[in-house]
Order: sequence, then structure tokens, then C-alpha cells
Amino acid sequence: MAFYGLILIPLLLLCNILISDAKGSLAQFGEQPLSRIAIHKTEFVLHDSARMSVSPVLLGLEGQNSEWVNVEYTYSSPSNDDWIGVFSPADFSKSICEAENTWVEPPLLCTAPIKYQFANYLNADYNITGKGSLRLQLINQREDFSFALFSGGLSKPNLVAVSNKVTFANPKAPLYPRLAQGKFWDEMTVTWTSGYSLNEATPFVEWGPKGGSKVQSPAGTITLTRNSMCGSPARTVGWRNPGFIHTSFLKGLWPNMMYTYRMGHRLFNGSIVWSKLTALKHPPTLAKTLYSELLFLEIWAEADRSNEYNDFEPGSLNTTYQVAKDLKNIDMVIHIGDLCYANGYLSQWDQFTAQIEPIASTVPYMVGIGNHERDWPGSGSFYGNLDSGGECGVLAKTMFYSPAENADKFWYSTDFGMFRFCIANTEHDWRPGTEQYNFIEHCLSSVDRQKQPWLIFLAHRVLGYSSADFYGDEGTTGEPMGRESLQDLWQKYKVDIALYGHVHNYERTCPVYENQCVQKGSDHYTGPFNATTHVVVGGGGASLADYTATRAKWSYFRDHDFGFVKLTAFNHSTLLLEYKKSSDGKVYDHFTISRDYRDILACTVGSCPSTTLAF
Repeated sequence: MAFYGLILIPLLLLCNILISDAKGSLAQFGEQPLSRIAIHKTEFVLHDSARMSVSPVLLGLEGQNSEWVNVEYTYSSPSNDDWIGVFSPADFSKSICEAENTWVEPPLLCTAPIKYQFANYLNADYNITGKGSLRLQLINQREDFSFALFSGGLSKPNLVAVSNKVTFANPKAPLYPRLAQGKFWDEMTVTWTSGYSLNEATPFVEWGPKGGSKVQSPAGTITLTRNSMCGSPARTVGWRNPGFIHTSFLKGLWPNMMYTYRMGHRLFNGSIVWSKLTALKHPPTLAKTLYSELLFLEIWAEADRSNEYNDFEPGSLNTTYQVAKDLKNIDMVIHIGDLCYANGYLSQWDQFTAQIEPIASTVPYMVGIGNHERDWPGSGSFYGNLDSGGECGVLAKTMFYSPAENADKFWYSTDFGMFRFCIANTEHDWRPGTEQYNFIEHCLSSVDRQKQPWLIFLAHRVLGYSSADFYGDEGTTGEPMGRESLQDLWQKYKVDIALYGHVHNYERTCPVYENQCVQKGSDHYTGPFNATTHVVVGGGGASLADYTATRAKWSYFRDHDFGFVKLTAFNHSTLLLEYKKSSDGKVYDHFTISRDYRDILACTVGSCPSTTLAF
């Protein structure tokens, strides 16, 4: 039987949907690696005996957005604690944040590196010879780069040598396009990053059917300042200018048609700076396949293994690779929260958008918001913790477009072929009587199940069921007040599947309501709806979470590994969910639902309308 496309969640969402996410507080799953560096305590002890050189010095001569560089260094007093930091802009020693850090006294540094690696990495005799070399990957981040050699470890760094500068041929080039579904079925958006302000150039997208005539659509532009952030480190050592973010709307797209597009900046001298030409396929109106990797802590990691001393995101590169390898079968990605775990170190957003570009430039990359993008005390988040590192949701809503009515609230619905997705924001209150609760009920109740028979609920934190040990330590199986607030809505409106992230493992329940299996767990369900199946798929890349020692009856399948979920709607009556491991892309769990429209109408526990005996 034929099917179309692929959707990942949180990576992909559309005909084929891939769903993935992973979450955890820093205390549970490790810190943002850059936060380990006490850069403000750096002392300048430049040594004549220390030397550094980097080559090549000019990158991107053939339009590349990333290149590898060779770093060579020598030091007469080597130690296993020595490390190499990459800084951008290159003049990192300037006191650029004294206004925010009154306790910083020159000549101390106040800006974190964008990445780092220990000097003895792949240099086993460095501690003896004082000589070493590294190959590191740089991406175009709108500024030049320099490298620095530090002694004293991460907690008491001493700056002993600085390299020559390295730059891209055009640091301002338009880069890292991210597609998204618009608010209408025939609309798609293109968001990208550049170094061009509106005072320098006019941004636009040139696009049209593949091989056909092209049109140009204007783009809006936004940027951020340090004062846009809510707190440290985003406002202090983690601050880095994010450049200019542009978004253009491509309207009037025909279903199941191939298009090409490229971003452009028209300079005031009349010349145009172009991005590379990229192809996209607008999905069919009756999309058949959904590849959904729902709960994904973070899929970002450094290809050169920098910043990875504590295995912060050990599985993310495999997940990204498996998704990109199957891209021809993917129509959309949904990444529902904890996007890149920048945690206030803004340079990491460039690293993340560069990593996902092969995916996000080709299919819509829909995002939700998680604790590591939003939470900050006094910022209006439901949870008053420090997980966002002072970003308080500003970076997420700026770097990615979503069809939300209010980008600050970040909840929205989207219809894709035979699917309706109701995407909640767990970092805002969802309880009965709140604005978000009303949105959730409207999203679930307003779907036409003849057109979109498959109703999917998505949220970052687990509002349903999870056996995570950190929930168990709190005496619960999900977020407090989550299931209690929403389970009657899921049951009343017959939500087929609820997908969550936040917990870094995989777990599938039986069809469950009020903590009881209404139907036995199985690989195939047929006939009328009985209850919602809840799936935690948070093993996209970050360190894995353990399960409780005692297994609940509703917990049908578990896997303590990295992976993602694929949803496939073969037609209006058959839905397939597959769980794939990131290591090999093979299926390790699956189930199908076979259900006709009359089965959706059928009465079940908790969803029966009032009746009358009158004729």
C-alpha cells in the first residue's frame, strides 16, 4: 500500500512524522558543558614558550558553511588540565560585559568560548612533550575566530597563548534555513540567520516550482540584545550576538509539488548575496505517513567531539544521522522542547541550526518549547527554576517559527494530512480554567475526524504516564496535576496517542485511563476507541534516565536506549507507530491501530454523551 512522506517529532512532523525529545534537569543529566568553565576567573599569564597556530585562515572560499581547521600548539609547562578554547569574535579579551558584571575587573574575561577541547585529546604524550594538535570544525557564525590555550583546568583558567585569527570569506552570508508549516495548509515559512541588518540589505526568498518560473517573497527581520535575556549566563558570559533572524512566507503552495528556493539579501549597491538553492516538497493534502520522534532532549552535539567531556549528548549525532539518511521518506519534523540545551550559551543555537540544516531546510521543522528553553524565575513560566539559563523562551521563539497565535505562549495546533496535532506548552499552566486548558479542549474537540481521523496530543513534560525514577522519587508517574487535569479530555475526545519527551528513555503504555489498562497492551488494536496510548520517547540524544524498580501494570514496553518514533497513517483506518533505535535505525517496538469512522463515533468509558428515551 502506498504512503507519502515522513514526519519526525520533535524532529519531523507531517505525512511521515518523526517524534523525539529528551529532557532532564541539569542536576540529573549533567550540565551544559560550557557552564563548567569559570571564564570570569581567568588570569592573563601569557608565556613566550607557548605558541598556537591555526590553518587555514580563510574559510568558505567555495561557499561552505563549515570547515575543519588544524590547531597546533606547544607549551613548556604542559599539564593534563590544559585546554583549548575557541572564541568568536576573535577579540575575546575585550571587556564587553562589565555593565552586567560589576564584579569583573579587567583584564579578566567575561565571555565564554563557543567550544573547547582538552589539549591532550588524541595527544597521549602532550603532558610530556608539550606538543599537540587538534582538528576542530568551525561553522560560519558571522564573526572571526581565535583559539586560546589555557592551563589551570576549567575552574581556574590561566590564559597562556592566543592563536592567529580565522574567518569565513563572507561571515554575513544567509545560512541555516529552517522550514515550518504556516497557519494555512498551502503556506510554508522559511526562517534563516544572517549578519545583514536592514540598514545594509533587504532580505527575501526567491522560490517557485522546480523547473518553473520564480517569484520573490519579502522577509521580516528581528534581532536580540543582551537586555532581551532574563538572566545569567544568557545575559553575561553566555551572551553572543545571534545575528539577524529573517522569516519569509511562501503562500499558495500546491500539494504534492516540488519547489526550489534560495534566500537572498539585496545590498544597496544593487548586488545580491545568495544562499545555495534548496529543494522542498509541499506535502499532499491527504498525507499518509507520519514519522514522529516525539521526546528528544537534545539532538545537538559537536561532530569534532569538543564540549563532550561528560557525554552531555552522546546519542544525538546518531539520531540526526538516522533522520537525515531517511529524509526522502520524511515530510515533516516535530521537535517538542529542549531543542539544543544552550542553557544561556547563545553560540550553541548556531551550532544546533547548522546541525539540523540538512533536515530543516528540506522539510518543515516544527518545534515546541521545553524547560530548557523557557523556565526562569519571575518570567511567567509555570516552573520557577533556572533551566533556561536566562533565555526565558526568547531564543526559541526567535530562532524558529511556529503557527501559534501568541509566540510567547507557544501552544498551537496543526493539521497535516490525516493527522491533527495538538501541541501543548508544559512550561505554562494547563489546568482547568486556564487559557491553555481552553486551547487544548478546543483543539481536541474541533477536529473533523472524517478528514483527520488520527488525533495526536504532544507535550514536552510527561502529562500522562512515565516510570522515570525521578518521578517515582516524588511519588508520582508524571507531572503533578498533569494527568488529573487532562485525562478526561483525552478520553472524551478519543485521543489516539499522547507523546511526551522530558524523560530520556522510551516507554509505551497500554490504552490507559485513570491509571487502569482499559485494554491489554498489544501490538495491534482494532475496533472502537477504548483509551489513549501514552508514549514517552525522550531518548533523542541526552544522557539516559532510569526507570523505577517497581513496574506499573500500565507500562507495556520499555527501552533504556536512544531512539525515536515513526508514525505512519496508511489510510483513514490504519495507523502504525514504530520505535527505532538511533544506533541502527531498526524497529524495536511497534503497534497498529485499525479503526473506522463508526468506531470513532462509538461510545466508550468516559466519552459517552447523554442520551434520551424519547423518539
